[in-house]
Amino acid sequence: MNNYEFCVPTDIRFGKDQIECLDKEIKKYGKKILMVYGGGSIKRTGLYDKVYEVLKGFKIYELPGIEPNPKLSSVRKGAEMCKKYGIDVVLAIGGGSCIDASKHIACAAFYDKDPWDLVLDKKKVTKALPIFTVLTICATGSEMNPGAVISNEDTKEKLEINHPLLYPRLSVCDPTYLFTLPKRQTAAGTADIISHIFEQYFQPNDGAYITDRLSEAALKTCFKYGPIAIKEPQNYEARSNLMWTSSIALNHLLTFGKGGAWSVHPIEHELSAFYDITHGVGLAILTPAWMRYVLNSETVKRFAMFARNVWDLDRSDDYEAAIAGISLTEHFFIELGLPGTLSEIGIDDSKFELMASEAVRTSGLSTRAYVKLDTEDVVQIYRNCL
Repeated sequence: MNNYEFCVPTDIRFGKDQIECLDKEIKKYGKKILMVYGGGSIKRTGLYDKVYEVLKGFKIYELPGIEPNPKLSSVRKGAEMCKKYGIDVVLAIGGGSCIDASKHIACAAFYDKDPWDLVLDKKKVTKALPIFTVLTICATGSEMNPGAVISNEDTKEKLEINHPLLYPRLSVCDPTYLFTLPKRQTAAGTADIISHIFEQYFQPNDGAYITDRLSEAALKTCFKYGPIAIKEPQNYEARSNLMWTSSIALNHLLTFGKGGAWSVHPIEHELSAFYDITHGVGLAILTPAWMRYVLNSETVKRFAMFARNVWDLDRSDDYEAAIAGISLTEHFFIELGLPGTLSEIGIDDSKFELMASEAVRTSGLSTRAYVKLDTEDVVQIYRNCL
């Protein structure tokens, strides 16, 4: 196993009615709150009113309209509001996009120049406002990690800002807030969780036995409960297991002793940067294609292990097991109701070269990935998804 450090300072409050703790916990930091949220769903479900009921003694300023792929323009607006109103706490109500935007806003509030500078150079992050979250979508795991992915609409870049100061202080994870999610969001969120696990599972180090077994358990949880949550949206067992798996999938627990660059995420980030598609949808399309592309004599044993341990396949031949496991994964995404090709969502090959070169330039794909990929490799993966 590789060396690692593990410290997750986020206070998780999991279960029904945990939102009641916000009054006491936020009060420790101040009275002025910037509440960051997306569309109107939190108003339709009553969560918006519940937040105001719990925080009736606070001064709340609102930043609504955070996009599914959070934009730099929203971060700029939020940072200016923090400076103007002397905000004490940033409260994200929503999914990963709202939380990611809130993290960037929290550190941009102490930066006098353009917030994009902080994405390009994390050394410029020197201070951040306390971040609290109320999770309404389980997908990104942003509620329990220090990373945030932001899209610069001017440059068509989608990059990560990551700093220890950006761990949420407290995250409310109430599975009942997932009951009203549309099926497509549940499906895309499940695909996102699975992809996070894959990125850590398919790494060069084979000596982290315990980490691999934890990853396989997390994958089996997604494959078991994803379809149930779609068919029975108010199934608490399904929602709660998916919600906790989402947090575990990206709080560094599944990367213990492993490490290395991710593969599918940087390839997908270019898709959503250029076409503004749902991140989980892009991952569901790309993942089987990437798996097939990197399957070779050196990787086949791990793919076969995945097929046997996660899909319970009884195939003695490694290649047969691996191919069957990949096919089952692809079929799973389609059964969730997600598209299987790029052409289904209106994407052609006109930008493949540009997206591929950017994916390689802005990531460790060519130097530290499970299977090193250059621009031509990424272009071919895109083409295999048409």
